[in-house]
Amino acid sequence: MRIILIRHFKTQTNEDGRILGWGDSPPCDDWRTDFDFVDALLTEQGVNFDAVYSSDLERSRQTAKLHARVLGISTVNSSTELNEINYGKVQQKRKSWVADNYPQHKKNPDMVYPGGESFRQMQQRSARYLSALVKAHPKQSALVVAHAGVIRGLISHFLGLEYADNLKRRIPFRYIGDFLFKGKHCVRYKELGRPSGFVRDRVIKIPFKPGSV
Repeated sequence: MRIILIRHFKTQTNEDGRILGWGDSPPCDDWRTDFDFVDALLTEQGVNFDAVYSSDLERSRQTAKLHARVLGISTVNSSTELNEINYGKVQQKRKSWVADNYPQHKKNPDMVYPGGESFRQMQQRSARYLSALVKAHPKQSALVVAHAGVIRGLISHFLGLEYADNLKRRIPFRYIGDFLFKGKHCVRYKELGRPSGFVRDRVIKIPFKPGSV
């Protein structure tokens, strides 16, 4: 199975530097430039997509619906398993405030946020969901729209990277991750859009074959 993984459109809360988590926010004024960039690259790749998936959060579902319309796909399959981390009581707080008040923020993947969950819990549910897709549709190509935290977790999981070391890697809004699976294993990973922090910080070189580091 081939999975193309992208991030939702940029929101006003993203621009404001606040924690969004399971909340939602309207798109920012210039969201369309990022969308058009990703759309153009997907068109250039010429992938014949069989399905589109997204998280159950509005910013992800709406982004997925826009791409699905361009691709001629009528249904978007959404799931809470692909939702961003549930930050619980720190949702809507400024990221700088969270960093100051929770010293383990984006350092310890097992820290559970009050009223929410941990990064590890989010990683496990999203990786489980993607693994089930790969098992059920081994010959398909799918577009998956998710969130920065989810994307970091999936890259770390399927590429065999230490999660705690990569909780702060940047995932730009023009990120396009290209995962190729054979059986249950990811056998190749590429990035087609703006490089993630995994590539920019030289954690990996692409094309990347899991097990090579």
